[in-house]
Amino acid sequence: MAHNGSGKSTLMRLLSGDITPTSGSILVDGLPLHQLSTKEAAKHIAYLPQRLPEAADFLVQELVALGRFPYQKWLQKPTEFDVQIVEQAMESTSVTQFAKQPVNSLSGGEKQRVWLAMCLAQQTPYLLLDEPLAALDIVYQVEVMQLIRKLVNEQGLTVIIIIHDINLASQFCDEIIALKQGELCIQGSVDEIMQEQKLLEIFGLKLHLFNHPAGLHKVAVL
Repeated sequence: MAHNGSGKSTLMRLLSGDITPTSGSILVDGLPLHQLSTKEAAKHIAYLPQRLPEAADFLVQELVALGRFPYQKWLQKPTEFDVQIVEQAMESTSVTQFAKQPVNSLSGGEKQRVWLAMCLAQQTPYLLLDEPLAALDIVYQVEVMQLIRKLVNEQGLTVIIIIHDINLASQFCDEIIALKQGELCIQGSVDEIMQEQKLLEIFGLKLHLFNHPAGLHKVAVL
């Protein structure tokens, strides 16, 4: 979490290998990220950027199948295993019923689930999501966060997600990291971060905390 322009997306691009750090190094499972080929890196990290590519005339099943790219040779047809993984990814994200539909015919929340399915088809232990809730209304925001939480719980994924809503973060995330002017500001568990003084440091606003009537953690209001 951070103000706009604090370096959140830049950090995601660094972690994904999209850009190279000017100093230091990023290790993925003990391996220097910059030394991995694009395909090898894609076997470790799935990255969903803030601005998604145009899906054009792709059918849902075709887009999800692109997640198998790291495991295929040039012009190789999908194996039975590839097909099985794609079907499992669509089932996990509840988009199987849209398999033969054009991606662009779906609603915002449905599209996000399709892109998440593509990431799952990569079979990576790490998933990076840059503002996947942007432009979604509250219903779809909760739907996507519930899905991500389910994937973490059931598949053991490590997910790093950029979101702006502190209350959604407090209800669905395990840990919160805040940046300020390109540097780490605060990092801790939800309970450690959901304190009025900590939120004041992050947002520069006096927020009041109340117990959520149905949640484990507090919520913040002006």
